[in-house]
Amino acid sequence: MAPNTTAASKEAECVGESADGAPATAVASQAAPEAPRRVWVDKYNYTGKEIIWLNTIAIVLFHVLTVVLTLYVIRDITVLTGLWSVFVGLAGGFGVTGGVHRMWTHRSYQATFPMRVLLMLCFATSGQNSIFDWVRDHRVHHKYSESDADPHDVRRGFFFSHVGWLMMRKHPEVRRRGAVVDMSDILQDPVAAFQIKYHLPLKILMCLVIPVGVPVLLWGENFFVSFVLLGMARYMFGLNFTWLVNSAAHMFGNKPFDNRIASAENRIVSVVAMGEGWHNYHHVFPWDYKAAELPDTNLTLHILHFFKRIGWAYEFKSASQSLVECVTKRYGDGSHPKYGCATPEIPIEALDNPEIVDRLYGDEVEEAKEKCA
Repeated sequence: MAPNTTAASKEAECVGESADGAPATAVASQAAPEAPRRVWVDKYNYTGKEIIWLNTIAIVLFHVLTVVLTLYVIRDITVLTGLWSVFVGLAGGFGVTGGVHRMWTHRSYQATFPMRVLLMLCFATSGQNSIFDWVRDHRVHHKYSESDADPHDVRRGFFFSHVGWLMMRKHPEVRRRGAVVDMSDILQDPVAAFQIKYHLPLKILMCLVIPVGVPVLLWGENFFVSFVLLGMARYMFGLNFTWLVNSAAHMFGNKPFDNRIASAENRIVSVVAMGEGWHNYHHVFPWDYKAAELPDTNLTLHILHFFKRIGWAYEFKSASQSLVECVTKRYGDGSHPKYGCATPEIPIEALDNPEIVDRLYGDEVEEAKEKCA
């Protein structure tokens, strides 16, 4: 979330309990500063020198080649190889959503040593950065959302927040804030430390060698077909599903929990990103292991519940209903089906003044009253 210590000191806070009984508060937030999508071009005087051309060319070529080659081999893909691709994709996705995101970044639950090893291997399968880099950037993103220190600041537009931020050198504020964010818990975790040390060989093994090799060795799949589907297409889709959380889930959707921030509730993103699309809730309650209020289209949640039953995951944190209700009624856009106390046309603050409501909104006041009953 964007820093807002001054505003937070002036506003009454919603305080409640998490599901484990510990005191919990909603994270302080503020409205994203108004900024035209391309204002950063003039504001930061980017001349092209800040573009990392090697990254840019590699990302573009990878996507183009993947699309072309996938279309070329698509008729030759066997059912078993297709199912294996889905399984590998889900495994890598869970390593991101349930592992490096909900467990390592937000500490929303605890995991046994075998569970952490499994999460680490699944995360390596996704082929993304090291646990250290991922956690550092995401913690900075939450603390300084929609500001110069946000690694994928959505104010710079959809493309930048989706993938463009990986094509450019980081803004000085991102580097400055990232250098001081607390990462001691990650460095003290032996599983995370192992992945950080052996990031590249683990990535090659788990993201490329094993996914591509299994179909070839076990059921005689053509190597080229396996390489294109598992080593390229599956990898490309996994990356873009993750990136959609940074882009689409910060631009498109309603904001039932906090209307002052950019992150929104996006069902489509939640489907492809295994439950990570309920982003307005997540930015208000980042320590909630569900990353959503309800289990709707939240595959990660159901997988975590399985590991909870076998004892590999425990001490889950979640926001109490009283806390969710308090925050939603105070800051939401009125779209919450249970706690929404305003129509999109009537600001919640206006409901405290009947004269303003009657004068400005006319017949719409009755609908608002029914929702707030």
